Amino acid sequence: MPCLPLEGRGNRGCGGPVLASYPEILSAVTRSGLAFRGVFHPADLAEVQTLCLVGFIGSRNWPAFAQSLEAQDGEPDPLDRWSRRVITALAVELGATPLFPFDGPPYLPFQRWAQLAEPVHPSPLGILIHPGWGLWHAYRGALAFREHLDLPEPDRRESPCESCVGKPCLNACPVGAFARKVYDVPACIDHIASPAGSDCMEQGCRARRACPVGAEHRYEPDEAAFHMRAFRAAAG
Repeated sequence: MPCLPLEGRGNRGCGGPVLASYPEILSAVTRSGLAFRGVFHPADLAEVQTLCLVGFIGSRNWPAFAQSLEAQDGEPDPLDRWSRRVITALAVELGATPLFPFDGPPYLPFQRWAQLAEPVHPSPLGILIHPGWGLWHAYRGALAFREHLDLPEPDRRESPCESCVGKPCLNACPVGAFARKVYDVPACIDHIASPAGSDCMEQGCRARRACPVGAEHRYEPDEAAFHMRAFRAAAG
């Protein structure tokens, strides 16, 4: 199968002419250490008939990365490099083209795709919330197929935020970074860079932890600390 015409979109290592089925995709994604994050038929991607998202849910997939060479080699961007390697290998196996949220600019619309692939919705914190996983999930890439694969009926559950009383996430931030319904990034960065922000740095964002949905899937401390360090470094 030739590479899809998505110039500059991470379409390295296109797979061969393999006609994968939905069950085969599920099985291959699970074996890779990633989580299946939904699939749909896109209407606006040239020559792409089926798009499958893959990523992390809770801390279930963290060990696959944490035990990898990328996680231990001391080089920059270990999670992105691991994701590229694993998802590219999946694409070759399944006859797909790999796409990544970190290739850009311009960046692919993974947040919009996610809302088409599974029942995620914008939360008051701006993070997409899932009825089961809550705020504890992530998208690491996608597999783009030329074929129009047979898929199950989509899951259209509503946002759990609609019925959430009090929305504790908005009042849990120690510096009120979400108090004005617009994320105050400088206030957040100043806080986590100070001794007072050690709890957020070591355990993860306190506002995010305040959400009751999917609380049992909160990131373990090592995963939470990894993402907080990456966030602080990216924000300067």
